[in-house]
Amino acid sequence: MCADHVFPRHMRVDYPVIASGDGPWLFDVDGKKYLDGCGGAAVSCLGHSPKRVIDAVKDQLDKISYAHTSFFTSEPAERLADKLIELAPDNMERVYFVSGGSEATESAIKLARQYFLEIGQPDRKHIIARKQSYHGNTLGALSAGGNMWRKAQFEPLLVPSMVHIDPCHYWRFGLDGESEVDYGLRMANQLEEMILQLGTKNVAAFIAEPIVGATMGAVPPAEGYYDRIQAICQRHGVLLIMDEVMVGCGRTGKYFASEHYNIKPDMICIAKGIAAGVQPLAAMICSGEIYASIKKGSGFFQHGHTYLGHPAACAAGLAVLEEIETKQLLPRVVELGELLEAALHKKFGQHPFVGDIRGKGLFWGLELVEDRQTKIPFDPKLGIAMQAKKAAFERGLMIYPMGGTVDGKSGDHILLAPPFIYENEHIDLLVDLLAIALDDVFGDRLGSK
Repeated sequence: MCADHVFPRHMRVDYPVIASGDGPWLFDVDGKKYLDGCGGAAVSCLGHSPKRVIDAVKDQLDKISYAHTSFFTSEPAERLADKLIELAPDNMERVYFVSGGSEATESAIKLARQYFLEIGQPDRKHIIARKQSYHGNTLGALSAGGNMWRKAQFEPLLVPSMVHIDPCHYWRFGLDGESEVDYGLRMANQLEEMILQLGTKNVAAFIAEPIVGATMGAVPPAEGYYDRIQAICQRHGVLLIMDEVMVGCGRTGKYFASEHYNIKPDMICIAKGIAAGVQPLAAMICSGEIYASIKKGSGFFQHGHTYLGHPAACAAGLAVLEEIETKQLLPRVVELGELLEAALHKKFGQHPFVGDIRGKGLFWGLELVEDRQTKIPFDPKLGIAMQAKKAAFERGLMIYPMGGTVDGKSGDHILLAPPFIYENEHIDLLVDLLAIALDDVFGDRLGSK
């Protein structure tokens, strides 16, 4: 059916051809159906037939499909920006629309640098991030990210002004006898130590995911961690950038995951679910103080992409917000999340190879380990997470796997991020199919436990 000219994600995988979608289901050209348990990459929050969103895009295409932002703004962009600012923390004031999460991160990093130039602090060049973070695949975003597997071969091209502190993962890295609060403070204090090491006048921003997504698997912060992080940033005049590309847009039961931890960042990056996958869309949201400084100074953000503020994409984003609001999907995410949490703990709470189950809302991770007591990970050569993905896919379930959970090389986890439009029975089906898939992967080992 298809000519062999697409550059695929992996050259040794034979991908089925997608044909259609309906609600939480996807169908390939051979008629096989797949339950979406991960939204692709936490993208398809409204499933695969969101009529309101599709109709909004069609309607916008009938009016105007594209207009470059050096000439025009558009009604969908203006309305969507207004709505996002209404939902965002009260210090947020302006929205910069781009096409994907990496572009949103790049925009935030560059805006942080330009902000300090505009206010007369040109030495502030360093961006501090965390090991085992992920902020995108363009070179600036990859430099900010802390996953060594993704970065290793591109290291000569990366930006040396990006530096990293340890991740915050209490279950994995907390010391024996150390409380969660003490661990969180110890990890947060690394930020201040790094700022002082680099010199306060040299640090521009700290960027982090409120809940770590792809590279560690839905890891929430330790209690008190972000209270301390925010205080450190404020003390030293360092901007706080929240990367909500994967966890924002309602995924955790609030439109911004930062709300769970009382974080008031200077910038927020969102993508993935903002347009539910119907159109490529992302956004960088910044504070009024940052925007006013640029406006008062040069009046021009020296940055830009061809598809900034794309009218059809913004129409999709606006329709997603309307769907979430009119169908009261955020309370539903909380309700479904509680059901998923309970089902995962019931099915896998004592599983010999599931070490930790963590998450919030409809964003959950299972860390797979060789030994639950010692938390020793599997040999990376086994590719356990990818085995789990393959087994689940064969059973008709989509899950998001990742290796390198511990240090970028060793460790495995599975990420679950199903659509907000699940019915209760879909939760049970997801967990049952996942259990069968893990039985397929661990069959011989289960017999020896």
